[in-house]
Amino acid sequence: MGVSKQQAIENKRAIVAAAEKLFRERGVAAVGLAELTKAAGFTQGGFYNHFTSKDALVAAVMVKAMEDGAAQLVASIQASKAKSIDPMKQHINGYLSPDHLTDIETGCPLTGFAGDVRRLGKEARQSYAHGLAWNFDQLASVIDGENPQEKKKKAIALFSQMVGSLLLSRAVVEADPALAKEILEDGRQQLLQAIGA
Repeated sequence: MGVSKQQAIENKRAIVAAAEKLFRERGVAAVGLAELTKAAGFTQGGFYNHFTSKDALVAAVMVKAMEDGAAQLVASIQASKAKSIDPMKQHINGYLSPDHLTDIETGCPLTGFAGDVRRLGKEARQSYAHGLAWNFDQLASVIDGENPQEKKKKAIALFSQMVGSLLLSRAVVEADPALAKEILEDGRQQLLQAIGA
């Protein structure tokens, strides 16, 4: 008896979810197909019922990650506005928080995949680039000012500093937790000063 259309959709989602978790934890290149299919509860043959290659899976993971990240950012901006809190200030505080530092599995995919993206296939790289550009536009929309180009420049600079602080903090957190905390806190304070918060 064949698998229903709904079950096939659920199976594909399960493979993408398992792959995203492993890719975020260890990097795309470090995860083999056998490990991926085992983590998702499928055989390699079952995998090929849904994806033509690992590159196709990586592209699907990147699309999902960018969509999830976009939904998180929109929800954060809306929640800040509903509470009359500056969305950029709130984003900086959340992005450079101890919680986000440890949330590699579901945190910002732009940081989570930053080390891998240049080595991925064209479709995955394009999804990442599109997600990054969209993120800049969303952040520019909540920055004070009249000139759209200046707001976007500021959004690019601020977000780049946020990502850099988070990446460096994650890079040293196990070897030197005090340095990781210093990078996160100092990065956050400098960014808040830059927006006048």
